[in-house]
Amino acid sequence: MKKQNKLSLQRLIGVILFISLAFSVVYAFVHFLHAPATAPEGMAHTKVKSDYLLMLTQCILGLVVMLLPSVINRRWSVPIPRGIYILYYVFLYCAIFLGEVFDFYYVVPHWDVILHAFSGAMLSALGFIMVDLLNMNQKVSVSLSPFFESVFAFCFALTLGVLWEVYEYAGDALLGLNMQKTALADGTVLTGKAALADTMEDIIVDTLAAAVVAVIGFRANKRNAIAERGQHEDQ
Repeated sequence: MKKQNKLSLQRLIGVILFISLAFSVVYAFVHFLHAPATAPEGMAHTKVKSDYLLMLTQCILGLVVMLLPSVINRRWSVPIPRGIYILYYVFLYCAIFLGEVFDFYYVVPHWDVILHAFSGAMLSALGFIMVDLLNMNQKVSVSLSPFFESVFAFCFALTLGVLWEVYEYAGDALLGLNMQKTALADGTVLTGKAALADTMEDIIVDTLAAAVVAVIGFRANKRNAIAERGQHEDQ
């Protein structure tokens, strides 16, 4: 019963996320067609085409990446824990639907920092899961110590965090978006350190969150390794 409840919760959250993003794609596309290219004079807070293009891009990307765990599971037979599925869906909902569609990045203080801390921790935990799967896979001769498991988990999370920042930079440069938040909600363009603050804050938070989970995972794996060694000695 508990297993079925977890599965139904995963599906429910997945359906909510899909519907939310699908409707947001239609909403962003319709408003993109009718929005002005630049804000009319005296109406600095009016959303313009680039704002809706950003919303449309993020929502379409969200629909694509929400299917990635299922594709990986089917293609390579990698069993992804339901808890990771649920956290992943919740993250996408908060980052894209709430963040971009409802402007939580501007409305809620430190929303971006909270999400990057969440994603850094989640990706680091996923790194541990991947190493455990490799350690248990008899077809792959990999056996990492607790220390190197932690190093891999940390580097895995940090690498994906950096790749995300590269994606944001590319989107801003090629499509004229504002994923790096180099402009405020009213259109004011930031310069100097202020323009770099969002990107550097994201990377620093990713690093700290991934490091915390890596340390916790190292200590837990070290205790398990000592306990297993003690059991073998007793036998």
